[in-house]
Amino acid sequence: MDLNENQEKCAAYRRRAEELVAQMTLEEKVEQTLYQAPAVERLGIKKYNWWNEALHGVARAGTATVFPQAIGMAATFDEDLVEKVADVVSTEARAKFNMQQKGDDTDIYKGLTFWAPNVNIFRDPRWGRGHETFGEDPYLTSRMGVRYIMGLQGHDENYLKVAACAKHFAVHSGPESVRHEFNAVAGEQDIQETYLPAFRACVQEAKVESVMGAYNRTNGEPCCGSRHLLIEILREEWGFQGHVTSDCWAIKDFYEGHGVAANAQEAAAMAMNNGCDLNCGTLFTYLTQAVREGKVSEKRIDEAVVNLFTARMKLGVFDKKENPFDAIPYTEVDRKEARELNCDVASKSVVLLKNKDNLLPLDKSSIKTIGVIGPNADSRSALVGNYEGTASRYITVLEGIQDYVQDEVRVLYSQGCHLYKDRTSNLAMENDREAEVRGVCEASDIVIAVMGMDATLEGEEGDTGNEYGSGDKPTLALPGLQHNILKVAKECGKPVILVCLTGSAMSLTWEEENLDAILQGWYPGAQGGKAIAKILFGESNPQGKLPVTFYRTTDELPDFEDYSMKGRTYRYMTNEPLYPFGYGLSYTTYAYSEAAFLEETPDVNAGVQIGFTVTNTGKREGTETVQVYVKAKKENTPNAQLKGIQKVFLKVGESRKCQIFLPKEAFMLCDENGTNKMAGCEYEISIGGSQPDVRSEKLTGSSTIRLYIK
Repeated sequence: MDLNENQEKCAAYRRRAEELVAQMTLEEKVEQTLYQAPAVERLGIKKYNWWNEALHGVARAGTATVFPQAIGMAATFDEDLVEKVADVVSTEARAKFNMQQKGDDTDIYKGLTFWAPNVNIFRDPRWGRGHETFGEDPYLTSRMGVRYIMGLQGHDENYLKVAACAKHFAVHSGPESVRHEFNAVAGEQDIQETYLPAFRACVQEAKVESVMGAYNRTNGEPCCGSRHLLIEILREEWGFQGHVTSDCWAIKDFYEGHGVAANAQEAAAMAMNNGCDLNCGTLFTYLTQAVREGKVSEKRIDEAVVNLFTARMKLGVFDKKENPFDAIPYTEVDRKEARELNCDVASKSVVLLKNKDNLLPLDKSSIKTIGVIGPNADSRSALVGNYEGTASRYITVLEGIQDYVQDEVRVLYSQGCHLYKDRTSNLAMENDREAEVRGVCEASDIVIAVMGMDATLEGEEGDTGNEYGSGDKPTLALPGLQHNILKVAKECGKPVILVCLTGSAMSLTWEEENLDAILQGWYPGAQGGKAIAKILFGESNPQGKLPVTFYRTTDELPDFEDYSMKGRTYRYMTNEPLYPFGYGLSYTTYAYSEAAFLEETPDVNAGVQIGFTVTNTGKREGTETVQVYVKAKKENTPNAQLKGIQKVFLKVGESRKCQIFLPKEAFMLCDENGTNKMAGCEYEISIGGSQPDVRSEKLTGSSTIRLYIK
């Protein structure tokens, strides 16, 4: 369906919604702006709960495929794969919805409006919710966000499969502990160059149905009641046609936290007047009186409800005739094919950070005993992250290793220590598992230490155990006694492999200097242990790349509450990272050659097509993650920025000619006023399996190939 046909279809839905709204009373209309929208039986409108979640699988509503957390999916650098994941998620969502509707179950988490993806920029590794995002880079976040939305919403000519939501709009990434009162101050350059591009792509390219406002203020305006964000940028500049929802109880913060409204009615009026259509909360009940007192026009209420009913009509839930998604049976949930895809995605998300003397992959025929230690080795919580569903089976790293080696290799296990406390039992003495760790390590040929965090430590304020700053991390160190346990393992003289299960970058400086191999496994989903075992023993070749920078210490980071991008992320940092954005090793090696512009007279103003050859020069087949970076050769401009990605599978010795198009926008930069324009200088284009930085070259032993253009 072309653009005009799509616009006509949307206009038809909108006319139907307008006809329906015209028959409603003011009270009925106001009730429809609440996330728990009641039935209007006289008009045939069923009760509907707008709140549902699908960050990495259908969440909080029973059995569903639990895919790797979003940050793990970002590490695949594979936008095609992310759309496949979202397609499975939306199929399971429809299957569950159809089942629930037959049982007249309209509870929370039972609708078709999913508040995902989270396309905020992971600007600081201390932010607890960063693992919900696609990382620190606007380009990668845009590509992943767009394709996840496409997979959720589908490509049917008449109906949305489900409705996606780009959140949290905008300039939102902690701190969690003060989010209900915090004012994120950012300059126009950073807003336009870093914080808004992913949202713009989700709106203009993916046609996302919904946008959710953030809890905080941005430059003084509460995001869920910001005329600048919700009307001037979202509607007028970007042409957004969907509906806007508040974050949950965020409007209450207008008077309780931000102090920009005097009371509940004033807060509700501010949100509605400035473009918020749906209230996740209850304050919009005050709108009836606000209309009668002239503080909100009934025309604006009509507009909001039309936006909401149009969304429901796009989903086909108001149609008496069946749409194609009504036929999806419940048996589509938790299929074997979904579990296989889940394991594949988990495998492709793992990043190999260190592999001294090619210790990995392990040869189980030459090993008699493997020691597995660590608080995350047998933890289901460390598999799933947050906003998760319920899997029919979970495979921890310990179980994955045991299943893989069967009886061929003895596996010894010790929890090692509590995830963050100084003892595993309240009645025990401090460090009560150290002797067991030593015993396991001394009796083993190889030690696999599974450390990290889980969503009880890093996550959303209110959802975590609040042990770590309301979900944020006070430091980048492994919590509790984990570091001590790693030292005990090292002292035993056996090769030690660290598997780090976290949703964010940790400071692994000692581990990089002292351990033999390091894998970053993220929160790898319900099949994560199986996927990691396949990596450890070479059945899968690691291909993941870091979607975030791993710093050495928090000392080199700007203040957490500083939203300026200066000194943050690979695009603006001046210090050498421990592990750079885009970095990740493989069990094979790749070489790049024959880079050239494919146009006779390449012109950045028209975009350029670049060609190059990638060759597998190692001894194993594998998939290379091609990364293309652009650097404006001019002072006071960002470091080289990611502008193109491509996945290339190669057999041993195989070469492949590749092409990537860099559009005009890849060469544009924002000035201090937020205006996007050409830099008017020479550009360096780098092509390779990593960033074109010194640290990446040192870690990989190879450099990128480069082209230059003015």
